[in-house]
Amino acid sequence: MDGNILVARDIEKQYGDVKVLDRVGMEVPQGSIYGLLGPNGAGKTTLIRIANRIIAPDSGELQFKGRRLQPSDIEQIGYLPEERGLYRKMKVGEQALYMARLKGMSRAAAMQQINYWFERFDVRSWWNRKVEELSKGMQQKLQFIISVLHQPALLILDEPFSGFDPINADMLKQEIFRLREEGATIILSTHNMASVEEMCDHISLIHQSRCILQGNVAQIRQQYKSGEFELGFEGDRTLLEDVLSAHGCEIRQSGQRGKVIIHAPEKTGNKLLSLAISCVKVTSFTELTPGMNDIFIRKVKENVQS
Repeated sequence: MDGNILVARDIEKQYGDVKVLDRVGMEVPQGSIYGLLGPNGAGKTTLIRIANRIIAPDSGELQFKGRRLQPSDIEQIGYLPEERGLYRKMKVGEQALYMARLKGMSRAAAMQQINYWFERFDVRSWWNRKVEELSKGMQQKLQFIISVLHQPALLILDEPFSGFDPINADMLKQEIFRLREEGATIILSTHNMASVEEMCDHISLIHQSRCILQGNVAQIRQQYKSGEFELGFEGDRTLLEDVLSAHGCEIRQSGQRGKVIIHAPEKTGNKLLSLAISCVKVTSFTELTPGMNDIFIRKVKENVQS
């Protein structure tokens, strides 16, 4: 799909003397999984609440599907808050129906979707149980189901994997991929950088109320390459080190037998490979790109120092 489903322009929010968001902007491509990253207190949750019209920005504009965000647009947005929001004394089935009706669904349509999702998540036996009787992980499943019942065009998930064991976390991950394939757009707010690398197409990194990095994940990882390569070889290591060192390369152990890490920011991969082939038998050669966790830490440190 073309275009952006959600656009934030120069969003500002302040509580007393504390500026929570400082001219934050982002563009969320339709049909993507968009990562919203940042340390605790960076402003992510405030931005999410503004997108859900729970609170209003002091200034700036949010656009949804190419026009200014309207109150009625909330019926097209699903939201899984980090702090959750279930009525503990209410029965599971009644709660799901109530939440679906709040999103504008008819009773018949709501029941159809509830039955579909309860069957899909194997939770039909929960119908008459009170929320307070469920474990944290079970409540998390219910909260996710409630957030998708009305088939939202935009689904905002705030730390969706907290409280889940690895099996259920993977199940949820596959459901998110499936929803994206069916046309939904997902904003994923998380501290889990492994999930970001695996799932997200684009990201925004917010720190101390400002957006300090955003863009396509693959392009960002390429942008922050530091000129490191892993070389697997058979032959005389001393000779290899002499040849590479003579050309200004730094060499260290990779942690695996028969492999070294070469730091050579001024050399191309082809040049390094040619040098290695001239003195040893090369068994593998890979350019190393930094993970999002490394980039996250680097950018936050840079922002603190500036």
